[in-house]
Amino acid sequence: MTTSLKPSAELSRSLAASTRPSIDPNRRYVGRLASGSLFTNFSKHSLEAKRVRASGVVSMSKKDADTGVGLTYKDAGVDIDAGSELVRRIAKMAPGIGGFGGLYPLGDSYLVAGTDGVGTKLKLAFETGIHETIGIDLVAMSVNDIVTSGAKPLFFLDYFATSRLDVDLAEKVIKGIVDGCQQSDCALLGGETAEMPDFYANGEYDLSGFAVGIVKKDSVIDGKNIVAGDVLIGLPSSGVHSNGFSLVRRVLARSGLSLKDLLPGENITLGEALMAPTVIYVKQVLDLISKGGVKGIAHVTGGGFTDNIPRVFPKGLGAVIDKDSWEVPAVFKWIQEAGRVEDGEMRRTFNMGIGMVLVVSPEASRRILEDAANGAFKAYRIGEVVSGEGVSYS
Repeated sequence: MTTSLKPSAELSRSLAASTRPSIDPNRRYVGRLASGSLFTNFSKHSLEAKRVRASGVVSMSKKDADTGVGLTYKDAGVDIDAGSELVRRIAKMAPGIGGFGGLYPLGDSYLVAGTDGVGTKLKLAFETGIHETIGIDLVAMSVNDIVTSGAKPLFFLDYFATSRLDVDLAEKVIKGIVDGCQQSDCALLGGETAEMPDFYANGEYDLSGFAVGIVKKDSVIDGKNIVAGDVLIGLPSSGVHSNGFSLVRRVLARSGLSLKDLLPGENITLGEALMAPTVIYVKQVLDLISKGGVKGIAHVTGGGFTDNIPRVFPKGLGAVIDKDSWEVPAVFKWIQEAGRVEDGEMRRTFNMGIGMVLVVSPEASRRILEDAANGAFKAYRIGEVVSGEGVSYS
């Protein structure tokens, strides 16, 4: 298998520039990918499949009354337990469900695929007018998932759908996608633009993305060798990233603040803080993997710490998290205070300032933390692996 596909900024720009629509007065689809998919039978042979996380839409037409009761993600329209139940049922039909990416055998390697969107963070993009970075979020959600297997992203495809195509706005969004691909060292191979009159509100759009990477079979990070005593290393997030926004929007409505107001105690608006693009961890994680000792990796998205970290552990193992081992960003403190959100709900919904967790040997942890102390990057020792399942906090 030759993996000579190289990320190309020129290719990406030319593809992005080629998305202008043909005109059909009723229903318009503008393809940015040649017909004939290489993965026609992908799902049939997949060893493992990733299921899209549950998402919810909340009406924000009226401000929530402050009832004095703490808000939950379920109150905001997203039921994590229902999503988990759906995955459990699907797993009966397609064993192997539950990983961060889907693995497809190819010679001595695996292709690793992931797909995702950016959820109701899009609502804030519409309200703030910040469209230049939402494409980075889109790429991040998929490439951060597939790198948890140790896979290097090869290429990315996007899907952009709207009722009426605003070429200038779409260009901003796709420019963000190009930026995200450059950050993750992969090619923007193509995508699809769908113009569907009356399907979306004026000025609104939806996004989804698809990433494919590759890893040698003998180099897959699968968590099987994790043992009690291994160390959890946390890599910092830029903020809320791209999940939990249905709850964020409900909190915002209750708070009485607008997206133009300053984040309490900070010199940045709420809109700017909430729209901070998701960190793309690909290059950093692959570099850490190359130095050895990385046994498992969890991308902290929907489900927060509580649901995501255990996904990489063998049966019978869990984690103890030192909740004071890193500084929780101000935006999460505001969310919790303004929404009166309980600790457990925060940890199950948001990344709390840690967007990626690496499970490493004690020796590797010392090396990583020493490099971090020398200013190479930021990383924290946030806990360790213990006997017994689940995540607890100390």
